Amino acid sequence: MASAAEQLAANINFSAIGKAEELKKRIWFTLGALIIYRLGTYIPMPGIDPVAFAQSFSNQQKGVLGLFNMFSGGAVQRMAIFALNIMPYISASIIMQLLTSVVPSLEALKKEGESGRKIINQYTRYLTVVLAAFQAYGIAVGLEGASGGIVAEPGMFFRISTTLTLMGGTMFLMWLGEQITSRGIGNGSSLIIFAGIVAELPAAIANTLELGRQGALSTGLILAVIVMAVAVIAGIVFFERAQRRLVITYPKRQVGNRVYEGQTSFLPLKLNTSGVIPPIFASSLLLLPTTIVNVSASAATGGFLGLVATYLAHGRPLYMFMYVALIVFFAFFYTAIVFNPTETADNLKKHGGFIPGIRPGEKTAQYIDFVLSRVTVIGAAYLAVICLIPELLISYGGFPVYFGGTSLLIVVSVTMDTVAQIHGHLQAHQYEGLIRKAKLRGRKR
Repeated sequence: MASAAEQLAANINFSAIGKAEELKKRIWFTLGALIIYRLGTYIPMPGIDPVAFAQSFSNQQKGVLGLFNMFSGGAVQRMAIFALNIMPYISASIIMQLLTSVVPSLEALKKEGESGRKIINQYTRYLTVVLAAFQAYGIAVGLEGASGGIVAEPGMFFRISTTLTLMGGTMFLMWLGEQITSRGIGNGSSLIIFAGIVAELPAAIANTLELGRQGALSTGLILAVIVMAVAVIAGIVFFERAQRRLVITYPKRQVGNRVYEGQTSFLPLKLNTSGVIPPIFASSLLLLPTTIVNVSASAATGGFLGLVATYLAHGRPLYMFMYVALIVFFAFFYTAIVFNPTETADNLKKHGGFIPGIRPGEKTAQYIDFVLSRVTVIGAAYLAVICLIPELLISYGGFPVYFGGTSLLIVVSVTMDTVAQIHGHLQAHQYEGLIRKAKLRGRKR
């Protein structure tokens, strides 16, 4: 017979959102914050000729700038005040996460709990300012050096104003993301990137339908790609939810005169522990030579860098091979950084837990590492396949795919996380309703 908790979870439906006032406020706050973000992506920076910049950007959109433009929802293409988007904050968070596993003092802060987490978050903000300043100044210098008369009045004043404007946009988005996380629903930083990617979806669909109307794409091909997209999304949902659960057993224990029975729980090992970090890193590294060649006219005419950019162009076999190799490498590297089998085994041993058939301590750490390595192989292969499908469609199918595997991973992952948080708020709301009813019945008696 199902327990009360299971029955409650089964009865939860999203029609109850209308009754959950707190949840409605959070949803409206999130939507309002995202609207403000989208408005900011259309506010141009001062001192820029938008027509000249659009012409220059069209020659460089296949490089790193194209990737950042996709994440920013077109803000880079319009050179808006949010052109840097929230990427410096994401980079700073990743760097701090890596440093907490390498630097002993930061690792100690991480173990202090909430107080240590607040200090690490403050360090992340400081690092965001440094990264944003460096990137913003680089953009200002690059705009001045670009051909086509993009900057109306080059000089130190333009560099300072551009740097401060882009830095201010990034810091505002960082603050807005934190407000969404605390007062809204979902992860604020992820939702900002999600909104930027999804904002380009209507135009992409319209362009595809226009190509079909003109006869450039057949109806059968469009339907086949739609079916494939649905299948890929279903695959992403399946693999992102997939876990390898290790059984953890806790023996009987006595506290005072009471004896507690032994318990059994699970240690979940996600199939894709690294998330979307490997595709982002792999894409950025591979697109870097193309970006430098497009910016530098001398490198484009010849030389080693021009040769590398030619062979690493989209659709080339070397590009495909390096893309897969880098995704696999970063999947293992990032998993090794964020998950420590030795620390997990020590925590289990301190609390009296053990894996049946495995001796606690070093043997448990070796077994967890053994299982995690094999799980990561499947996760890395899944990431490689998801990211290669759009590249193959573009190169060999001739289909204009507007969203790569990285974009699909971000959109699906953020959607799943946001829906899970909404589900949690609804569950808490229904529990509160049951508690209030129970108290009322108690008073009547």
